[in-house]
Amino acid sequence: MGVYLVSVGAEEWFGDGEDGWGEVASALNAELGRRGLPPYEDLPPETDFEPGSGQAFEEKLAPSMTGFLALCQTHLSREETEILCGWTVIVPFSLDMEIWLPIDSADHDSMVAGAPQVLPLAEKLAATIDLPAETPATCDNLDLSTWFRHQANELAITRTGPWSRDLDTAFYVALFLRAAQHSIRRGCPIVYT
Repeated sequence: MGVYLVSVGAEEWFGDGEDGWGEVASALNAELGRRGLPPYEDLPPETDFEPGSGQAFEEKLAPSMTGFLALCQTHLSREETEILCGWTVIVPFSLDMEIWLPIDSADHDSMVAGAPQVLPLAEKLAATIDLPAETPATCDNLDLSTWFRHQANELAITRTGPWSRDLDTAFYVALFLRAAQHSIRRGCPIVYT
């Protein structure tokens, strides 16, 4: 099983039941209303899987995050690190402050972050490690995971640099970068599942 980051279309976002995010969507819209912001209602529909289309996002969080968290501590403030990797849901619009909602349990709140706030932090880390241009831009079906398991190892032999010293760290930099980019490009939330 494991933990995945996945994009969510309108049907699932507004849906009720086990696979739906309807309660989160309602709570988020209520909080947006309290802040004087419009509700988040304009989401793209679910799409059929088409490899390389860039219409969906799905990646598994399998490698160790130790090096990535150390990179964050070195190059980002504590608040920036929280924004970059402390969210449970990212949405494609800007939030002046994170929103805390009871997403995973009623015992504690989880953060909803704006992808426009996540993106520059991920871009900063990508520049720091000189993430190669060959890193997949779309992540429809574990494309990053597959690339880092195979092609990245080969590329690291000929193109050394900060990114190639710790491929697990580079994977997470790419993961958060591509998640934020996808959310903004498609206008959809990305969630942990």
